[in-house]
Amino acid sequence: MTDTRDRDTALLTIALFAAFADGAKHEHEREEIRTIAETLAGPDAPDLRSLYQDVLLKRATLADAVAKLADPGEKHLAYEMAVGVCDADGRMTNEERAFLDELKGLLELAGTETDDIEHEAEQMVEATEAAVPATLPVSAARNDMPTVAARTVDEAALDKSILNYSILNGALEILPQSWASMAIIPLQIKMVYGIGREYGVELDRGHIKEFLATLGVGMTSQYVEQFGRKLIGGLFRKAAGRGAGRLGRTATGMAFSFATTYALGQVARRYYAGGRQMSTELLKQTYAEVLGSARQMQGEYIPQIEQKAQTLDMGQVMGMVKGGQPV
Repeated sequence: MTDTRDRDTALLTIALFAAFADGAKHEHEREEIRTIAETLAGPDAPDLRSLYQDVLLKRATLADAVAKLADPGEKHLAYEMAVGVCDADGRMTNEERAFLDELKGLLELAGTETDDIEHEAEQMVEATEAAVPATLPVSAARNDMPTVAARTVDEAALDKSILNYSILNGALEILPQSWASMAIIPLQIKMVYGIGREYGVELDRGHIKEFLATLGVGMTSQYVEQFGRKLIGGLFRKAAGRGAGRLGRTATGMAFSFATTYALGQVARRYYAGGRQMSTELLKQTYAEVLGSARQMQGEYIPQIEQKAQTLDMGQVMGMVKGGQPV
């Protein structure tokens, strides 16, 4: 096994530990992570199926994984990735905080370095909170999902908005910076929130997370998948250093977040336009069908995705998540 493979195995093991740190992942989320592990498996990649079992059954240890990381840059990446996984579904739990404290000690990172990483992630969480309310006023409650007055929807403009979100998230996926991966899920949440409002439905973050979970779009699992593809595809190794903006299309192939975001937006559009009458089974079936079509169409948008990636910086993306800048 090469040093690079040892490093990749260690980082992916830490990612899985982070994914299960809260001890409360639902069965569907565990199953999604298992499926991702199988999807990422390949002749040149670590055996993620075995890693998944080793972490879940406690045959692997966090200390052993950290011991394989010698380079300061690798340790920095490990902590960035772990923070991103723990923050993927919102504010981290006490269990996740304890896990990160343990990881921080094992990595022997300076406090200022880990503080900077956590601050970057916290900014993304705060941006999401600024864009989408955590809860809705009790006075507005109606059937657990309040509505506002219906309005005429500009379907062409909404379709364009969904496409823009998809191109943006595809662009974020092919950037090596960790903040780029952290922004994808908040932007999906903001997109669904906006679609609901267009059809006269007021949503909060809890409702949106439940909607995503119904479709099988796990937040933690989605972040683990993004990280795994970047790592196995060599995108992190291709970056000239932290903050480098070199694109990773050749390393990672298609920008899969384009398809996920597009399918999510189109299914949300049908669901809220139809008065939320679709059953769970129909929602899942529709999402699978639209996702397949989106994966076929994403190739034609690669030029726009790459062009978008060339222009992105953290401040600009943060403004988009908050809602201050158009997507």
